[in-house]
Amino acid sequence: MVLGRTDPDSFERARMQVTDAAAPILDVLVRPVDAMNALVEHGYDLLYLYQENERLRQEVERLMQWQAVARRLEVENSQMRELLTFRRETVKRFVTGRVIGTGGTFVRSLLLNVGEIQGARKGQAAVIGTGLIGRVAEVGLHSSRILLLTDLNSRVPVQIESSRARAILAGDNTAFPRLIYGAANSDLQPGQRVVTSGDAGAFPPGLPIGVVATADESGVRVQLYSSDERPELVRLMDFGLDGILGSAPQGVAPTRSVGSDMRPVRP
Repeated sequence: MVLGRTDPDSFERARMQVTDAAAPILDVLVRPVDAMNALVEHGYDLLYLYQENERLRQEVERLMQWQAVARRLEVENSQMRELLTFRRETVKRFVTGRVIGTGGTFVRSLLLNVGEIQGARKGQAAVIGTGLIGRVAEVGLHSSRILLLTDLNSRVPVQIESSRARAILAGDNTAFPRLIYGAANSDLQPGQRVVTSGDAGAFPPGLPIGVVATADESGVRVQLYSSDERPELVRLMDFGLDGILGSAPQGVAPTRSVGSDMRPVRP
Protein backbone atom coordinates (compact mmCIF):
# COMPACT_ATOMS: atom_id res chain seq x y z
CA MET A 1 0.00 0.00 0.00
CA VAL A 2 2.89 2.38 0.86
CA LEU A 3 4.65 1.48 -2.42
CA GLY A 4 1.45 2.03 -4.36
CA ARG A 5 1.11 5.49 -2.90
CA THR A 6 4.76 6.53 -3.24
CA ASP A 7 5.40 5.12 -6.71
CA PRO A 8 2.13 4.17 -8.37
CA ASP A 9 3.63 3.69 -11.84
CA SER A 10 6.15 1.13 -10.62
CA PHE A 11 3.51 -0.64 -8.62
CA GLU A 12 1.19 -0.81 -11.64
CA ARG A 13 3.95 -2.26 -13.85
CA ALA A 14 4.83 -4.86 -11.19
CA ARG A 15 1.21 -5.87 -10.78
CA MET A 16 0.74 -6.31 -14.51
CA GLN A 17 3.86 -8.46 -14.73
CA VAL A 18 2.52 -10.70 -11.98
CA THR A 19 -0.87 -10.86 -13.72
CA ASP A 20 0.74 -11.74 -17.07
CA ALA A 21 2.75 -14.50 -15.43
CA ALA A 22 -0.31 -15.93 -13.65
CA ALA A 23 -2.69 -15.68 -16.60
CA PRO A 24 -1.61 -18.93 -18.31
CA ILE A 25 -1.83 -20.77 -15.00
CA LEU A 26 -5.29 -19.35 -14.30
CA ASP A 27 -6.37 -20.23 -17.83
CA VAL A 28 -5.33 -23.86 -17.30
CA LEU A 29 -7.07 -23.98 -13.94
CA VAL A 30 -10.31 -22.44 -15.27
CA ARG A 31 -10.75 -24.86 -18.17
CA PRO A 32 -11.64 -27.91 -16.02
CA VAL A 33 -14.17 -25.79 -14.18
CA ASP A 34 -15.74 -24.66 -17.46
CA ALA A 35 -15.71 -28.25 -18.69
CA MET A 36 -17.39 -29.40 -15.49
CA ASN A 37 -20.03 -26.68 -15.80
CA ALA A 38 -20.65 -27.68 -19.42
CA LEU A 39 -20.88 -31.34 -18.38
CA VAL A 40 -23.40 -30.53 -15.66
CA GLU A 41 -25.45 -28.47 -18.08
CA HIS A 42 -25.30 -31.31 -20.62
CA GLY A 43 -26.45 -33.69 -17.92
CA TYR A 44 -29.46 -31.50 -17.23
CA ASP A 45 -30.25 -31.50 -20.94
CA LEU A 46 -29.99 -35.28 -21.09
CA LEU A 47 -32.28 -35.61 -18.06
CA TYR A 48 -34.83 -33.31 -19.71
CA LEU A 49 -34.60 -35.26 -22.95
CA TYR A 50 -35.09 -38.54 -21.07
CA GLN A 51 -38.15 -37.19 -19.26
CA GLU A 52 -39.53 -35.79 -22.50
CA ASN A 53 -38.89 -39.10 -24.27
CA GLU A 54 -40.67 -40.99 -21.50
CA ARG A 55 -43.62 -38.62 -21.70
CA LEU A 56 -43.81 -39.03 -25.47
CA ARG A 57 -43.58 -42.81 -25.13
CA GLN A 58 -46.52 -42.84 -22.72
CA GLU A 59 -48.43 -40.55 -25.04
CA VAL A 60 -47.79 -42.91 -27.96
CA GLU A 61 -49.02 -45.85 -25.89
CA ARG A 62 -52.22 -44.00 -25.02
CA LEU A 63 -52.73 -43.06 -28.66
CA MET A 64 -52.18 -46.68 -29.73
CA GLN A 65 -54.80 -47.79 -27.22
CA TRP A 66 -57.25 -45.22 -28.55
CA GLN A 67 -56.44 -46.32 -32.09
CA ALA A 68 -57.22 -49.93 -31.19
CA VAL A 69 -60.51 -48.85 -29.61
CA ALA A 70 -61.35 -46.74 -32.66
CA ARG A 71 -60.66 -49.63 -35.03
CA ARG A 72 -62.75 -52.01 -32.93
CA LEU A 73 -65.61 -49.52 -32.86
CA GLU A 74 -65.27 -49.01 -36.61
CA VAL A 75 -65.61 -52.76 -37.21
CA GLU A 76 -68.52 -52.98 -34.79
CA ASN A 77 -70.20 -50.00 -36.41
CA SER A 78 -69.77 -51.58 -39.85
CA GLN A 79 -71.30 -54.85 -38.66
CA MET A 80 -74.18 -53.01 -37.01
CA ARG A 81 -74.88 -51.23 -40.30
CA GLU A 82 -74.82 -54.59 -42.08
CA LEU A 83 -77.27 -56.03 -39.56
CA LEU A 84 -79.59 -53.09 -40.10
CA THR A 85 -79.66 -53.85 -43.83
CA PHE A 86 -80.92 -57.38 -43.11
CA ARG A 87 -84.64 -56.80 -42.54
CA ARG A 88 -87.62 -59.10 -42.62
CA GLU A 89 -91.15 -57.85 -42.11
CA THR A 90 -92.28 -61.23 -40.76
CA VAL A 91 -89.90 -61.22 -37.80
CA LYS A 92 -91.75 -61.02 -34.47
CA ARG A 93 -88.77 -60.17 -32.30
CA PHE A 94 -85.01 -60.16 -32.42
CA VAL A 95 -82.06 -59.78 -30.14
CA THR A 96 -78.48 -58.84 -31.07
CA GLY A 97 -75.63 -60.51 -29.21
CA ARG A 98 -71.88 -60.32 -29.15
CA VAL A 99 -69.77 -63.39 -29.94
CA ILE A 100 -67.80 -64.37 -26.82
CA GLY A 101 -66.54 -67.83 -27.85
CA THR A 102 -66.40 -70.54 -30.49
CA GLY A 103 -67.08 -74.25 -30.45
CA GLY A 104 -63.59 -75.50 -31.27
CA THR A 105 -61.97 -77.61 -33.96
CA PHE A 106 -64.65 -80.29 -34.38
CA VAL A 107 -67.74 -78.25 -33.51
CA ARG A 108 -68.76 -75.31 -35.66
CA SER A 109 -70.66 -73.11 -33.21
CA LEU A 110 -70.63 -69.67 -31.62
CA LEU A 111 -71.31 -68.60 -28.05
CA LEU A 112 -73.27 -65.36 -27.60
CA ASN A 113 -73.68 -63.17 -24.54
CA VAL A 114 -77.50 -63.15 -24.74
CA GLY A 115 -79.88 -65.75 -23.31
CA GLU A 116 -83.47 -66.24 -22.24
CA ILE A 117 -83.52 -63.06 -20.18
CA GLN A 118 -82.55 -61.01 -23.24
CA GLY A 119 -85.08 -62.79 -25.48
CA ALA A 120 -83.07 -65.61 -27.08
CA ARG A 121 -85.01 -68.81 -27.79
CA LYS A 122 -84.00 -72.21 -29.11
CA GLY A 123 -84.46 -72.53 -32.86
CA GLN A 124 -84.20 -68.84 -33.70
CA ALA A 125 -82.44 -67.95 -36.93
CA ALA A 126 -78.94 -66.54 -36.45
CA VAL A 127 -78.07 -63.98 -39.12
CA ILE A 128 -75.43 -61.41 -39.94
CA GLY A 129 -75.57 -58.68 -42.56
CA THR A 130 -74.96 -61.07 -45.45
CA GLY A 131 -77.47 -63.75 -44.51
CA LEU A 132 -78.20 -66.83 -42.42
CA ILE A 133 -75.30 -68.38 -40.49
CA GLY A 134 -77.13 -70.95 -38.35
CA ARG A 135 -79.69 -71.38 -35.62
CA VAL A 136 -79.87 -71.28 -31.83
CA ALA A 137 -79.15 -74.76 -30.52
CA GLU A 138 -78.90 -74.16 -26.77
CA VAL A 139 -80.07 -71.32 -24.54
CA GLY A 140 -79.15 -70.36 -21.00
CA LEU A 141 -80.26 -67.42 -18.90
CA HIS A 142 -77.47 -65.14 -20.11
CA SER A 143 -75.88 -67.03 -23.02
CA SER A 144 -76.78 -69.05 -26.08
CA ARG A 145 -74.99 -71.35 -28.51
CA ILE A 146 -75.37 -71.02 -32.27
CA LEU A 147 -75.03 -74.12 -34.46
CA LEU A 148 -73.44 -72.88 -37.69
CA LEU A 149 -74.47 -74.04 -41.15
CA THR A 150 -71.04 -75.62 -41.59
CA ASP A 151 -71.38 -77.90 -38.55
CA LEU A 152 -71.62 -81.65 -39.14
CA ASN A 153 -75.00 -81.75 -37.37
CA SER A 154 -76.57 -78.89 -39.33
CA ARG A 155 -79.41 -79.66 -41.74
CA VAL A 156 -81.37 -76.81 -43.35
CA PRO A 157 -84.12 -77.11 -46.01
CA VAL A 158 -83.13 -74.90 -48.95
CA GLN A 159 -84.03 -74.25 -52.55
CA ILE A 160 -82.37 -72.90 -55.67
CA GLU A 161 -83.89 -69.47 -56.08
CA SER A 162 -83.98 -69.52 -59.88
CA SER A 163 -85.30 -73.07 -60.45
CA ARG A 164 -87.12 -73.55 -57.10
CA ALA A 165 -85.47 -76.96 -56.84
CA ARG A 166 -85.43 -78.10 -53.23
CA ALA A 167 -82.64 -79.79 -51.30
CA ILE A 168 -81.08 -80.08 -47.86
CA LEU A 169 -77.99 -78.07 -46.96
CA ALA A 170 -75.82 -80.42 -44.91
CA GLY A 171 -72.77 -79.20 -43.03
CA ASP A 172 -69.64 -81.36 -42.90
CA ASN A 173 -67.26 -79.16 -40.86
CA THR A 174 -65.84 -77.56 -44.02
CA ALA A 175 -66.31 -74.05 -45.35
CA PHE A 176 -68.45 -75.38 -48.24
CA PRO A 177 -71.48 -77.41 -47.03
CA ARG A 178 -73.13 -79.92 -49.37
CA LEU A 179 -76.53 -80.10 -51.01
CA ILE A 180 -78.15 -83.51 -50.48
CA TYR A 181 -81.51 -85.09 -51.28
CA GLY A 182 -81.98 -82.58 -54.06
CA ALA A 183 -82.10 -82.29 -57.79
CA ALA A 184 -79.59 -83.96 -60.04
CA ASN A 185 -76.21 -82.33 -60.29
CA SER A 186 -76.68 -81.65 -64.00
CA ASP A 187 -79.56 -79.28 -63.18
CA LEU A 188 -77.36 -77.03 -61.08
CA GLN A 189 -74.86 -74.45 -62.20
CA PRO A 190 -72.18 -72.59 -60.23
CA GLY A 191 -73.37 -69.16 -59.19
CA GLN A 192 -77.02 -70.07 -58.63
CA ARG A 193 -78.39 -68.47 -55.49
CA VAL A 194 -79.37 -70.71 -52.56
CA VAL A 195 -82.03 -69.57 -50.06
CA THR A 196 -84.12 -71.20 -47.35
CA SER A 197 -87.19 -73.02 -48.62
CA GLY A 198 -89.41 -72.68 -45.55
CA ASP A 199 -90.06 -76.44 -45.43
CA ALA A 200 -90.60 -78.11 -42.05
CA GLY A 201 -91.31 -74.75 -40.44
CA ALA A 202 -87.69 -74.28 -39.41
CA PHE A 203 -87.00 -71.00 -41.20
CA PRO A 204 -89.10 -68.67 -43.33
CA PRO A 205 -88.56 -68.93 -47.09
CA GLY A 206 -86.12 -66.65 -48.84
CA LEU A 207 -83.37 -66.17 -46.24
CA PRO A 208 -80.11 -65.83 -48.23
CA ILE A 209 -77.55 -68.58 -47.64
CA GLY A 210 -75.06 -68.58 -50.50
CA VAL A 211 -74.43 -69.64 -54.08
CA VAL A 212 -73.62 -72.94 -55.74
CA ALA A 213 -69.82 -73.23 -55.80
CA THR A 214 -69.35 -76.56 -57.57
CA ALA A 215 -71.71 -79.10 -59.12
CA ASP A 216 -70.03 -82.22 -60.44
CA GLU A 217 -69.82 -85.98 -59.91
CA SER A 218 -68.45 -85.54 -56.40
CA GLY A 219 -71.49 -83.53 -55.30
CA VAL A 220 -72.80 -80.02 -54.97
CA ARG A 221 -71.01 -77.55 -52.73
CA VAL A 222 -72.35 -74.17 -51.60
CA GLN A 223 -70.28 -71.09 -50.94
CA LEU A 224 -71.91 -69.34 -48.00
CA TYR A 225 -72.47 -65.61 -47.92
CA SER A 226 -71.40 -65.72 -44.28
CA SER A 227 -67.85 -66.89 -44.91
CA ASP A 228 -66.64 -65.37 -41.60
CA GLU A 229 -67.13 -68.00 -38.89
CA ARG A 230 -66.20 -65.54 -36.12
CA PRO A 231 -68.30 -62.38 -36.56
CA GLU A 232 -68.39 -59.78 -33.81
CA LEU A 233 -72.19 -59.42 -33.68
CA VAL A 234 -75.00 -61.85 -34.48
CA ARG A 235 -78.72 -61.16 -34.61
CA LEU A 236 -81.20 -63.81 -33.45
CA MET A 237 -84.54 -63.56 -35.25
CA ASP A 238 -87.79 -65.14 -34.08
CA PHE A 239 -90.24 -65.61 -36.95
CA GLY A 240 -92.86 -67.34 -34.82
CA LEU A 241 -92.48 -70.70 -36.58
CA ASP A 242 -93.32 -73.95 -34.80
CA GLY A 243 -90.82 -76.17 -36.59
CA ILE A 244 -88.08 -75.69 -34.01
CA LEU A 245 -89.25 -72.91 -31.75
CA GLY A 246 -92.46 -74.49 -30.57
CA SER A 247 -95.26 -72.39 -29.20
CA ALA A 248 -94.34 -69.05 -27.72
CA PRO A 249 -95.08 -68.49 -24.02
CA GLN A 250 -98.57 -67.16 -23.39
CA GLY A 251 -98.92 -63.57 -22.35
CA VAL A 252 -95.45 -62.55 -23.57
CA ALA A 253 -95.53 -59.55 -25.86
CA PRO A 254 -93.23 -59.68 -28.87
CA THR A 255 -90.14 -57.61 -28.26
CA ARG A 256 -87.18 -56.32 -30.12
CA SER A 257 -83.88 -55.77 -28.46
CA VAL A 258 -80.29 -54.85 -29.10
CA GLY A 259 -78.03 -56.38 -26.48
CA SER A 260 -80.03 -56.32 -23.27
CA ASP A 261 -82.17 -53.28 -24.19
CA MET A 262 -85.64 -54.66 -24.99
CA ARG A 263 -88.75 -52.77 -25.98
CA PRO A 264 -92.24 -53.78 -27.18
CA VAL A 265 -92.91 -53.95 -30.90
CA ARG A 266 -95.37 -51.30 -31.94
CA PRO A 267 -97.97 -52.35 -34.49
